[in-house]
Amino acid sequence: MDDRTEPSAEELGARLFRALGSPIRLQMLRAIAQEDRCVHALVDLTGASQPLVSQHLRVLRQANLLQARKVGREMHYRLADQHIAHIVADAMAHAAEHRPPN
Repeated sequence: MDDRTEPSAEELGARLFRALGSPIRLQMLRAIAQEDRCVHALVDLTGASQPLVSQHLRVLRQANLLQARKVGREMHYRLADQHIAHIVADAMAHAAEHRPPN
């Protein structure tokens, strides 16, 4: 018998927020929310290296935030569902409204 228990909703939520806890990953998710993107488009958008972009994509996929599909020789990434776009947009709006004073 397996003694492992399923993670709680709080643990799953914390994992989601850890995956969102990177400015580059937020930038990538905002772009992918507009349209499916391939790795080289995300490299151009972020200015990050291809290995770094790929590493961030892996984190987002492991958190079930992205889905990938092969188009020719490239992988194209899309949001797993529209909840992610709403979470990111709400977080960005909240942050913009509550900027700390300089």
